[in-house]
Amino acid sequence: VLQVVESGGGSVQAGESLTLSCTSSGLTFSYYSWGWFRQPPGKQREGVAGIDRFDRGTAFYADSVKGRFTISKDQNRGIVYLRMDNLKPEDTATYFCAAAEVFDRNGLPPGNFLYWGQGTQVAVSS
Repeated sequence: VLQVVESGGGSVQAGESLTLSCTSSGLTFSYYSWGWFRQPPGKQREGVAGIDRFDRGTAFYADSVKGRFTISKDQNRGIVYLRMDNLKPEDTATYFCAAAEVFDRNGLPPGNFLYWGQGTQVAVSS
């Protein structure tokens, strides 16, 4: 069974940090590029960060998180991480992990992503 599962969400104060994890089963992890998306309450889903499938892991970040969020992966264990530092109330959202066969260095078009997790919630209070 193919599954993508996010974990690590929670409630934090502004300025604190969280690290989200994404694991998968039923697919070959190293074959895919990976992305993190978020959907704030009542708003559209947006791309946050992406990383390509190669060991070097070239990354893309949305301007809103650049310098605060870091995407990384453990190729051997098949885990993608999103380290979120200096969290702000506007980072409050459900965060999703997704797998893509192609990597766009200039953005995260959702249509490129084939497999999605169910999301993990992050709440940041001021």
